[in-house]
Amino acid sequence: MEVVSGKVLDNQMILVEGDIIKEVGPAIQAPANAIVLSLASAWVLPGLIDCHTHITSQNENYYDDIFRKSPIDRAVYAHVFARRTLDAGFTTCRDVGSAEFVDVSLKKAIDAGKIPGPRLFVAGHPLSATGGHADLSGFSPYLRFDNFDGVVDGVDQIRKKIRWNIKFGADLIKFTATAGVLSEEESVGAPQFSAEEMKTIVEEAAMWGRKVAAHAHGAEGIRRAVQAGVASIEHGSLLDDEGAAMMKQRGTFLVPTVYVGYAVEEHAKEWHLPEKLIEKARSINAQKKDCLRRAVRAGVKIAYGTDAGVFPHGENAKDFRYLVEAGLTPMQAIQTATTRAAELLDQAEKLGSVAPGKFADLIAVSSDPLKDVTVFEKVSFVMKGGVVYKNEMKSAAPQPEGRCSEER
Repeated sequence: MEVVSGKVLDNQMILVEGDIIKEVGPAIQAPANAIVLSLASAWVLPGLIDCHTHITSQNENYYDDIFRKSPIDRAVYAHVFARRTLDAGFTTCRDVGSAEFVDVSLKKAIDAGKIPGPRLFVAGHPLSATGGHADLSGFSPYLRFDNFDGVVDGVDQIRKKIRWNIKFGADLIKFTATAGVLSEEESVGAPQFSAEEMKTIVEEAAMWGRKVAAHAHGAEGIRRAVQAGVASIEHGSLLDDEGAAMMKQRGTFLVPTVYVGYAVEEHAKEWHLPEKLIEKARSINAQKKDCLRRAVRAGVKIAYGTDAGVFPHGENAKDFRYLVEAGLTPMQAIQTATTRAAELLDQAEKLGSVAPGKFADLIAVSSDPLKDVTVFEKVSFVMKGGVVYKNEMKSAAPQPEGRCSEER
């Protein structure tokens, strides 16, 4: 599936050397010692990209997650979530917030080949105003936690915290421009940083060569973040026409994360969520699909993102169906998780399509995703960097030993 042009090509061969695609075409002469994998009955695509994950954690029980688990627990489990994500066909992820730089350590371990997982682009600690979405609110003022956080107020604190984040490994900066769902501040979408503070975040990040992702549900917070120059709006649940027009004009990406809201409603009792948070989810869900349709009609650039970690890792493909329902064609939905996502990450030269010179990140599915995008919820084959991590294709030849084996 040639996602740049949107065409499906038959009888193709892909020659991989090391971790790079060397050649793609219908009549490639394979070297005599080549390992051959047959995916003749499959639809082959570039590895998928999820631009909004929390890969070092996963919701289980609201109060246990906050009060009975330490960052060490997160670190111990993180490799499990990374493997589930990779097995789901997502060979690259942008992680937009993690405790104690566990995301940075996870990325280093994956890059070093010590554990399997997606290519990671990590944000470290998300910036939050005091009492904001990434601060711990709603509990006794006498509670104290001995941990790092991203709580900042005013431009001086913002600049110092961004430098601190980057010092310890952040690839991007993420901040909470508005209130959110799974936090106990008063609203679900009100702004939480001033326009001046948002502008400072973008300017400081840019000075260090970093893009900025803005968690933003409410319309006013979205407009402030777009005016400040963020690269992406995360969620965009209450996007209005003015905000959509601004995003289109400035080339700001929307990372919509639709499925997560329904997952919160579905699992709220299981996760022991406070009723206040459940009501927030219901409020957002009632409006989010229409706001996504508004973005599609306006021609806003969309990059695929899920908020995995709120719901179980490995279910990352469940947002495709909502993108199609909002008005994207199946191919356009696929492009949000390939070419568009690679563009947002500034990785278009190496990721997002099957072409010579790009990383050998490939997936395969057993039926035509242009007829049913939900096929991505059961990916059968996963290769990352020339290494096969999953092969459940019935027609595939027995997996040989060598570079195409999971063993490095």
